[in-house]
Amino acid sequence: MSPLPTPDTSALGARIADGGVSFGLWAPRATAVELVLVDALNQQHNHHMAVDEHGIWTIHIPGIGAGQAYGFRVHGPWDPNAGSRFNPARLLLDPYAKAIGGGVDFRGPILDHVPGDPFTISTKDSFGAVPLSIVVEETPPPTPIARRRPMSETIIYETHLRGFTKMHPDVPEHLRGSYLGMADPAVIEYLVDLGITAVEFLPLHHFVSEPFIVAKGLRNYWGYNTLGFFAPHAFYATRGTVGNQVTQFKRMVSALHEAGVEVLLDVVYNHTGEGGHQGPTLSMRGIDHHAYYRLTNDRRNDYDVTGCGNSVNTAHPMVLQLVMDSLKYWVTEMGVDGFRFDLATTMIRDAAHHVDQHHHFKQLLAADPVFDDIKIIAEPWDVGPYGYQVGAYGPGWHEWNDRFRDHARDYWRGAVHGVQELATRLAGSPDLFDQPGRSPQSSINYVTAHDGFTMHDLVSYDVKHNLDNGEANRDGTDNNRSWNHGWEGETTDPAINALRRRQVLNLMATQLLAAGTPMLTAGDEFGRTQKGNNNAYCQDSPISWVNWDIAPEWQEVRERIRSLIRIRQEHCAFRPTDFAYHTEIMTEQGENLQRVDLTWMDGQYGEMGQDAWHDGSRRLLGMYVSNDHEGFLTWFNSDPEPQRIVLPTLPWGHAYEVIWHSGDEGELPEGELPALGEFDIPGRTVALMRVSVPTTSKELLGLQAEAEPSSFDLLS
Repeated sequence: MSPLPTPDTSALGARIADGGVSFGLWAPRATAVELVLVDALNQQHNHHMAVDEHGIWTIHIPGIGAGQAYGFRVHGPWDPNAGSRFNPARLLLDPYAKAIGGGVDFRGPILDHVPGDPFTISTKDSFGAVPLSIVVEETPPPTPIARRRPMSETIIYETHLRGFTKMHPDVPEHLRGSYLGMADPAVIEYLVDLGITAVEFLPLHHFVSEPFIVAKGLRNYWGYNTLGFFAPHAFYATRGTVGNQVTQFKRMVSALHEAGVEVLLDVVYNHTGEGGHQGPTLSMRGIDHHAYYRLTNDRRNDYDVTGCGNSVNTAHPMVLQLVMDSLKYWVTEMGVDGFRFDLATTMIRDAAHHVDQHHHFKQLLAADPVFDDIKIIAEPWDVGPYGYQVGAYGPGWHEWNDRFRDHARDYWRGAVHGVQELATRLAGSPDLFDQPGRSPQSSINYVTAHDGFTMHDLVSYDVKHNLDNGEANRDGTDNNRSWNHGWEGETTDPAINALRRRQVLNLMATQLLAAGTPMLTAGDEFGRTQKGNNNAYCQDSPISWVNWDIAPEWQEVRERIRSLIRIRQEHCAFRPTDFAYHTEIMTEQGENLQRVDLTWMDGQYGEMGQDAWHDGSRRLLGMYVSNDHEGFLTWFNSDPEPQRIVLPTLPWGHAYEVIWHSGDEGELPEGELPALGEFDIPGRTVALMRVSVPTTSKELLGLQAEAEPSSFDLLS
């Protein structure tokens, strides 16, 4: 089924043209719409708009330009039983506003109803208590990136824009926490040196705090409470909120692009900051509650599959077009290279709220050439019926893989049965993603993200410590799959601290060496802590900010992760673009080298046998990967005790050398080891070995002939 046609939306929003500004608003059930211009003296000037057959209201106002503040008053029936909550006493934001100024006064008349009675209209004027839309002058788009990398070369770094630079000592103080702070050469140099290819920012669409957070004296820090789909968050601009947030965002993108770093946005189109119908009316609810939001069958209440009070109604063609227009704007005008869709399942629910993997949203994305090389990432779930959709998004999509996250955590804390699932996750989770048109890169392999423990806290706390959030430690998940290694929180015990750092290296190595697309969380590489807070969404404070005062022992961890990223990027064997199924390696001349692209080693007899696979007590697994010119063997040992390893012989390889490991200095052998050589891998250690492999059948035969006598002597 083809996407439904929609009216031309080019008239929507505010456009500087013909000596003034043209305004447009889609309000299909309104009886009248007033454009409200607010002057420098904070005085209102109302203008009645005209409507066309599609419900698009327009007007042109001469003599005004960039920086003009405006809003809309939308008239219509107050009939909550019909999903109609029109209230002209509410000054409303333009859904197409390119910039938003001012904030929300939660003490003011921001509800469309009488407090305590959501079905009785309030006639108090909200002017002065609500933000305003800002007219923005068109400026050139940012510097384009020279080359958007394929996902096989991508290392994603999830970060909060403000928190990443708020305490950065090399960023000028007045720029810290801003778009321009993120563009600082010291910040970009750090990302490039670490090996990051794409920064995924927590929400940068303009957002507001929820009333219950403000009542506690806190604020929404993460930003998953969007108010404007086109407007960069004004608070991240260095001065004023009259449009310079747009130009500063572009400067940041240009700086990252010029360094070869892509910009990905975590976008929240599934709900808005208006919350449920008992929340503030700031924009879409007052324009047309029934059109913009999903409602229950009685139309009195929001149908909430997001857990945030409302769900945006992408089943309506015009609302879906709003989302598509926003995405195109961020790509073509703001220079964005990709999107991570928060609660993506909400985006693909039909008019009956059922999940539809053939939804028009997906069709439009696939059909539009604007998105041909744009990275499209799903958080593949929401909280509604059948909302968990991991592995179901199909070609062109990449998905956060919580199965990888959970098993990696469980494996390294010793809470697994055998190593079968570990092998599946390391192989790119083919049980989830091996489908037509998909690749291992469809799996976004992560161990931590903004939501939950940091990597440091994952190995330092058994339980959450969220008292600072003001909810008596009731918020945040209890399913952390964490282990404090014998002491809850910070300790001076050197043995515990050393083991914790080793476990961070183990977890990082697991995601960096697995087939798929790795995503790191900012600061995990040098032990950033939130003091056990696993739900720091409301902590715009040092709890959430990246602390750049890094202890020497964590600097060493960072350097080892940096070196592992470099190894991954230099060798395509770690970045397969097809799922590997024990396929024999052939030379370009068609010679069979008798080894395979991927297999698993038991550490004693070569390849894993049935007994080893079904041994629930096994905690050692060797991952062997190769192509026609190189091979690598990685040992994952989560057993607390050392394991004696006998290295495989030909055709797998004739010599082995440890090139990276998570152990202490001197714990692993240096230099080459021969096939059938032995060594002990320490407990709770990853060891990556370069394998010397024959690259022609003649070389293979010669090496086998040389090896036969020594092999016979060894066995006899």
